[in-house]
Amino acid sequence: MPRTPGAGGGPVLIVLDGGLATELQARGHDLSGGLWSARLLSEAPGEIAAVHEAFFRAGAGIATTASYQGSLAAFAERGLDGPMLLRRSVELAKRARDRVGGARRVAASIGPYGAALADGSEYRGRYGLSVAALTAFHRPRAGILAEAGPDLLALETVPDVDEAVAMLAAIDGLGIPAWLSYTIDGERTRAGQPLEEAFAVAAGQEQVIAVGVNCCDPRHVPRALEVAREVSGKPVIAYPNSGERWDPVRGAWTGPSRFRPESLCGADFAGGCCRVRPADIAALAAACRG
Repeated sequence: MPRTPGAGGGPVLIVLDGGLATELQARGHDLSGGLWSARLLSEAPGEIAAVHEAFFRAGAGIATTASYQGSLAAFAERGLDGPMLLRRSVELAKRARDRVGGARRVAASIGPYGAALADGSEYRGRYGLSVAALTAFHRPRAGILAEAGPDLLALETVPDVDEAVAMLAAIDGLGIPAWLSYTIDGERTRAGQPLEEAFAVAAGQEQVIAVGVNCCDPRHVPRALEVAREVSGKPVIAYPNSGERWDPVRGAWTGPSRFRPESLCGADFAGGCCRVRPADIAALAAACRG
């Protein structure tokens, strides 16, 4: 169950971590290139473990692995052992969990096909591939991650209903619970489908323990969670970005952060994505304890 009784008898929301890549960049790492944070699985694995630990110590109950953009093809193109590095992503999060202790869990990140293209396609969807082709892409990586023994699978930043269907097919039979999280724009997926259609694919899927949104504007979370709960009948999850925007001309983030714990009220699982740091997660965890 996503909620358990607190000391006062009330529900306790499960806190997720924040932006892994954001924190790695803050520690001085260059994540440019097609592998993004997965590049450090080879070059600086200890730094990934350190960031996981920082989020755990801030109050996160679940760490999401650095496998989001690590496709097998991308690793192979660089002469890297993809299966080994995917397993390492889970091992690093487990290492951080063991160092901090307590009842914490590890979610293995499975990003969308567009993430592997490293061209922003995950914010558009509609790649021109069939559901069968997308399933074939996701299944090997999902199997490798599952064999590494995470507690959960995170099907995240999904822009398209077709890809959600494919990802659910790819994890079928692996025996590990998963959440399904879309990236959205207002009340539609990035590919333009209504949220009602998007969340309906999880209804009746026993392996899916939560549905919701991530890597989106915090302002779009409340309505999305209403629809997710109503349509899917599942617990709901939200981990939005800070609300800042990337200016490609200036090469900088602009605008204020709009990440507020109260904007995540109503979620069963809540955390942050891009630009959400350990201090933000600590504030969220404190709000949950309150």
